[in-house]
Amino acid sequence: MDHTELLTTLGRDAKDASRLLAKASPAAKVKALETLADLLREREGQILAANAADVEAARKAGLDAPRIDRLTLTPAIMEEMRSACRHVANLPDPVGAMQSQWVRPNGLLVGRMRIPLGVIAMIFEARPNVTIDAAILCLKAGNAVILRGGREALQSNLALAELLQEALALASLPPKAAQMVPVVGHEAVTQLCKLGEYIDVIIPRGGEQLVRAVSDAAVMPVLKHDKGVCHAFVDAGADLDMALDVVHNGKVQRPGVCNALECLLVHADVAPAFLPMVGERLGAAGVEFRACPRSLPLLGQRAVPQHPEDLGMEFHDLILAVQVVDGLDDALTHIARYGSNHTEIICTRDHEHAMRFLREADASMVAVNASTRFNDGGQLGLGAEIGISTSKLHAYGPMGVEELTTTKFVVMGDGQVRT
Repeated sequence: MDHTELLTTLGRDAKDASRLLAKASPAAKVKALETLADLLREREGQILAANAADVEAARKAGLDAPRIDRLTLTPAIMEEMRSACRHVANLPDPVGAMQSQWVRPNGLLVGRMRIPLGVIAMIFEARPNVTIDAAILCLKAGNAVILRGGREALQSNLALAELLQEALALASLPPKAAQMVPVVGHEAVTQLCKLGEYIDVIIPRGGEQLVRAVSDAAVMPVLKHDKGVCHAFVDAGADLDMALDVVHNGKVQRPGVCNALECLLVHADVAPAFLPMVGERLGAAGVEFRACPRSLPLLGQRAVPQHPEDLGMEFHDLILAVQVVDGLDDALTHIARYGSNHTEIICTRDHEHAMRFLREADASMVAVNASTRFNDGGQLGLGAEIGISTSKLHAYGPMGVEELTTTKFVVMGDGQVRT
């Protein structure tokens, strides 16, 4: 079977399964998710062995350290996956819920009912835990899902997909509601993008090149999980010790993920006091600073002169661009020019500045005195996320269960006709 035939079959099967899943009872979906959590515990050794094979092959192929980190499953990540299954299982079922209702002057009762999107294709790179996060959210929202992971995680993803289908079958739900594309290569992605007859929405989650390629090729709507160029602005009068903790966490905890801090903006009034603190603490953690002329002499030995391309760059590494600015206006102008609509934060004790930053910084999450690392569905209480949408239609920010539904109008009448 060639790629076109294989993917067309996947799409057709997913469309058929989506109709069954859309009318499934909440109890059946809960059972599937709880069963999946149990299977992830029972088969942990099998999953980790498959992942170890992927990691070993990736190392031999020369995959860089940040991508190896995203590829690697650990017992702790397995526990996070199980917890996500149970958390999502216990969320309210959105399907069929009435979002709002009102009565028209002619007596018609009009409402908006939440319904599944249908079939979602998820294209992602490196991180096999995304297989579980994406699938459980889609299933809870009544959607069938076609998953296409990166070639480096193929064995891990196939093993996880097998558990997904087993859990669905044990809950008397259609196993084809969660399918993994078993082939790799750009051709498979191109073919998925053409299946508008079967796929309702496609979500690319990965590097800028992947997102652009899918957006250009897709014949169905695309929800973009684009690059994360995340900024922190340290305002005049900020609590510098707290700001240092926030900046350190944003850059150092996991530098290879999309909500890692990539650029530090510091008010000129506090730069002489704050930047040596940054240079000492983050420098000791291995961070290299790409420094503007005003910040370069303040950051210590790990600072190098900044090049224009360092601004707006997603480094995926222990590298931080640093820029001294003259105030909030300059910080917001910089973010508007170089940000990617992902995550922006301010460290400040000025309430007016905080509220203005929340209003004016255009990003899917904006925060005051908190790390960029909190832009995550689990951290924000969604249980898990299928991605962080950096476009504003149909969702903006982490996409959980509710974001994977839409609404339709429902009307209850008593014989009314239009005049």
